[in-house]
Amino acid sequence: MFFDDRLATVLRHRAASEAGARTQFRQLLDILGNRKFAPQDERSQSLVAAAWLRMDKLAEDIPAEHRAAMVREAGWRFRSADLAAHLADHEPEVASAALNRAQLSSEDWTALIPRLPVRARGFLRLRRDLPVDAEQLLERLGVYDRGLPRPEEEATQEVAKAPAEPERAPPAQAAPPAQTGSAPEAAAELPEEPVADEEPPMFRPADPADSGRSEISALVERIAQFRRTRDATPTDTDRSPRLPLGEVTQPRDRIIRGFGFSADVSGRIDWAESEIAPMVIGTRLTRPQTLGRNEDETPLERAFARRLPVSMANFPLHGAEAIAGDWIVDAQPSFTDEGNFAGYLGRFRRLGGAGDKRLSPAAQEADRIRQLLHELRTPVTAVQGYAEVIQQQLFGPAPHEYRALAAAIAADAARILAGFEELDRLAKLETGAIDIEEGATDLADIVGRITKQIGQVLRARMAGVDFDPEAAGPVFVSLDPDDCEALIWRLLATLGGLCASGEMLFATIETDAVQARLGCELPASLIAEEDVFAADAKPVDTAINAGLFGAGFALRLARAEARSAGGNLIVEDDAVTLTLPLPSGSEMEPSKAEDRQAAG
Repeated sequence: MFFDDRLATVLRHRAASEAGARTQFRQLLDILGNRKFAPQDERSQSLVAAAWLRMDKLAEDIPAEHRAAMVREAGWRFRSADLAAHLADHEPEVASAALNRAQLSSEDWTALIPRLPVRARGFLRLRRDLPVDAEQLLERLGVYDRGLPRPEEEATQEVAKAPAEPERAPPAQAAPPAQTGSAPEAAAELPEEPVADEEPPMFRPADPADSGRSEISALVERIAQFRRTRDATPTDTDRSPRLPLGEVTQPRDRIIRGFGFSADVSGRIDWAESEIAPMVIGTRLTRPQTLGRNEDETPLERAFARRLPVSMANFPLHGAEAIAGDWIVDAQPSFTDEGNFAGYLGRFRRLGGAGDKRLSPAAQEADRIRQLLHELRTPVTAVQGYAEVIQQQLFGPAPHEYRALAAAIAADAARILAGFEELDRLAKLETGAIDIEEGATDLADIVGRITKQIGQVLRARMAGVDFDPEAAGPVFVSLDPDDCEALIWRLLATLGGLCASGEMLFATIETDAVQARLGCELPASLIAEEDVFAADAKPVDTAINAGLFGAGFALRLARAEARSAGGNLIVEDDAVTLTLPLPSGSEMEPSKAEDRQAAG
């Protein structure tokens, strides 16, 4: 759109009916509330002036409660301070709806509040998502939540009119000395009747009703005071009687591990748990928005600008020793009933379990990969589910052509999810998040079975992996049977699938005192690669597919599994060697252990 002529188009039409007047009022709200007109544009200024006049004219025909309902609707954006100032001059219900609906920046609020009528400023005190600057400005202007404070003279008169209490004889040493400077003033404020039997008002016990607070608020204050006193008391202090030997018990330096918080629309923390609140309230989670700063935007700022959930975002806190350090932020955006953005609710937690200890770069990258995979699994799983619904005709009959397409989509989704599982497994293995389980497995038996399965597919091309399990004999390794079979299949299927026609690979197993070595020749397509673990070669036969991301990724995953089990996978002299540790004698199955000894 080169020219925005929406406002001129709306003003060109005349509202001849009540429905037309309501429609045009909504159109003016939408256009004026979502656009800032440049002051140097004379044509725009004249159109805006005409729009204000038209809006006032329409307001005469539309009842105030209906206009207030239009303002409160969630289908338009209210970002104009000029529109808020204009609607603030309308009826109270319209002004209240406008000032509670407007979503302005801190600078706009600071400039708008002094322009508002005095009666309209009080509506802003009902909001809890205003920037700190706007709240401070309202405080300076004397705008409070529930009317003006109680005058001191009236409070003094009510205290003086209170019925006299029976005289209590306080101990002589507890009586405070009289202050000569304040005696004339006190005498002037007290009534003329004798007050000898009355307790002085300044020493009367505090009554919640006199301070305008309820019993509940007074109880809450007592609970808060108890918590402050309890936190200030060292928890590890021995309360049993001790000899006065001059020790001074120092309270422990408490390090905060986590706390809940809420942030306003500008990204500033406006609430936190009572213990943490004085140390973090007012802290900005995001920098002010400026032009041309998308390159160095942090993940937290990126999520905040797009109103997305914040997950595992790094954020440093500075200040008191209890909160200083690096934190992880998890938060969710919050919205009002009208659908307007109201800030974030979330929680801070320390990095790891060792206070401010940072994660290694590899662990942080693996964590980002796991987060990405988690976000990608959701749509792929949904696609797979809908495809299976169509293919199985769960919601009704479907043409066979559609069922065939749905079956192909479901199969592709399953392969994608399998690839995601491999990525997630590699990230966890390389960072030590998971380990391969130990056990006792006959390596020669598994290699023999897998080479036979591969040979049945590759026999038509005169290719395969040649291995003699009888010559190798039983070779037990310290690996869980399922994990061992998955590892051997990944290795041999990757090598066998890359064999050209007529190419035969030879595999052998050797052992020493501590480990078993499975060696296999590399196919010609991998020998030509500079880095085998970075090769993207695909299998020649689609019936044998060891992974979604090519041979290099499959070998890298096999190497990570071998290292997690205590072995390794190395490539040298045009061959690949897999080493796995031998188990202790107690981990072998008795029958197979006897067979191994007999074969030896």
